Amino acid sequence: MPETRHMTINMGPQHPATHGVLRLLLELDGEVIVKAVPDIGYLHRGIEKLAESMTYPQALTLTDRLDYTSGLSNNLAYCLAVEKLLDIGIPKRARYLRVLLAELQRIAAHLLWIATHALDLGAMTLLFYAFRDREEILGMLELVTGARLTPSFIRIGGLAADIPESFPPRVMAFVETFPQRVDEYETLLTENIIWKKRTQGIAPLSGRDCINYGVTGPVLRASGVNYDVRKAYPYSSYEDFDFEIPLGRKGDVYDRYLVRLKEMRQSNRIVRQAMDKLPAGPVMTADAPRVTPPAKDAVGRDIAALIRHFKIMEEGFKTPRGEVYASIESSKGELGFYFISDGTNKPFRMKIRPPSFINLGALPKMIEGQMVADVVAAIGSIDIVLGEIDR
Repeated sequence: MPETRHMTINMGPQHPATHGVLRLLLELDGEVIVKAVPDIGYLHRGIEKLAESMTYPQALTLTDRLDYTSGLSNNLAYCLAVEKLLDIGIPKRARYLRVLLAELQRIAAHLLWIATHALDLGAMTLLFYAFRDREEILGMLELVTGARLTPSFIRIGGLAADIPESFPPRVMAFVETFPQRVDEYETLLTENIIWKKRTQGIAPLSGRDCINYGVTGPVLRASGVNYDVRKAYPYSSYEDFDFEIPLGRKGDVYDRYLVRLKEMRQSNRIVRQAMDKLPAGPVMTADAPRVTPPAKDAVGRDIAALIRHFKIMEEGFKTPRGEVYASIESSKGELGFYFISDGTNKPFRMKIRPPSFINLGALPKMIEGQMVADVVAAIGSIDIVLGEIDR
């Protein structure tokens, strides 16, 4: 019997197609992957522990640095957990605007994904198309929040401010043209024979395996499992919107691509409904004066009220004792925050359920037995962000 010898190679942590500082330890039999071990932790910043030394409003800024392609979504998940702990209601206008901003952020995140994923597999043209449209969304988000990447705009109790008058026309112009833009992506890729050979049948994952690994988001739905937090556990008035959950059948790289394209179309549909049905009213609750600053009126902020607010914040405020969990459907999957409160103005413990971290755990199952050239396609199809994985 001839001796079987395997080669062990490192892929990353500097490899551009690992989408961050991910290191893969690959054991190869020729070009076939026998074993794959993800090695993470190169970007660890201790965000969960840092939050325990900060007040609830202060720790909000840390969430932008998790999935840095979806800052507003991170803000929303964090605020929903704190609001659940404090048992405070949110004005309907603020809830609708949260949905609108979160869906624009989802489209922007998916555009970054399709641009980089296509580039990984040699399709350079799509990079320019997708970044063109992503730039338009980031411009709109900057108009509202003042930032492109780390907004910290969704606040405990509502929003930092209302949308400016110039925002709705830009949004409506975008939602009118965006479906044709997605058609352009499909023209470039969906029936492209090279794209199909690089993605069809590659890195498949069954629905059962997805459930066993705890996979969520587009990767789960591409395997035919109909689970989306927006439908299963509606939050922020998602029950008021009409949209569909795209599903795949084979759970391979190609199906994950198709599901995300369809998700962008559905997000565009939600944004249009949010603009059409946007109610009037405040964007910040008056239920939590110890946590949220006084609302901005037509003249400006009440300076005396602001001074009183920050004095209360400095002296500290009480929270109910207990534990709470809240989650959202981010662009990567289910993003959740878990708090243990000891009654002070700081979380006693904060733990994050990051979808990128959970989904990455299924990567060895996807690629073992596949060719080494397909690792790049598999990693791109998961759409990981190491800021969220390492935390």
